[in-house]
Amino acid sequence: MIDSHCHLDSRQYGGRHAQLLESAQRAGVSTVVNIGADLPSSETSVALASEHAMVYATVGIHPHDATTLDERAQERLRELASNKKVVAIGEIGLDYYRDLSPRTVQKKAFKKQLQLAAELKMPVVIHTREAFLDTLDIVKDFGSSIPGGVFHCFPGNVEDALRVIDQGFIISVGGVITYKGSQMSITATQVPLEFIIVETDAPYLTPVPHRGQLNEPAYVRLVYDKLAQLKAVPFAEVEQVVDRNCRKLYRMIETFGG
Repeated sequence: MIDSHCHLDSRQYGGRHAQLLESAQRAGVSTVVNIGADLPSSETSVALASEHAMVYATVGIHPHDATTLDERAQERLRELASNKKVVAIGEIGLDYYRDLSPRTVQKKAFKKQLQLAAELKMPVVIHTREAFLDTLDIVKDFGSSIPGGVFHCFPGNVEDALRVIDQGFIISVGGVITYKGSQMSITATQVPLEFIIVETDAPYLTPVPHRGQLNEPAYVRLVYDKLAQLKAVPFAEVEQVVDRNCRKLYRMIETFGG
């Protein structure tokens, strides 16, 4: 199993990286992708990936921190992205729910980082909340210059998911699919498995039955299991297809092993 999106660098973990990874391995997780959300967490993600064989990294600046993306930060992201264990630019995108950065600034930062991904020929990890149409319009503007990507913790309905897929992207589902009646569970049921990957977004969005506690990569098994239930297919089939999707997305089949 692969946890395609987590935040091991979160202060909520108190630096327990090794313990969390050991727990994940015991649960059957082979690989985790630690996500950069600002410059410091991008630096830490690369450091964690360099320290732990099972960890890969992304680098990017989240829309909440879009105001911090100046030229120096952009160049530092470019430098970090050259590390062989960095597999994508992200998480980047638009968040109109919290609006912690002005929307015009969010759009500018999103476009600059998409341009960086295009120049480096790297996929992207996209965050969108209450901003799907604007996010999709900007992605469309870049067309095939970006080699794919994922809309993480996908919030939309199946029609929105198919629009994402039409652009050459896939969606990711997490612990929310274990919540009764969630839109994510409905969408995951209807979207073909070939266009889905799985994440925890740990320490956030903990799946049932651990909801209310800190999430961790080991709990990704619960998401795989729920996805298998929703699809009415064996767990092993979901694991095989989803992990293949993730390896293909990050263009690192050989380094993930298998």
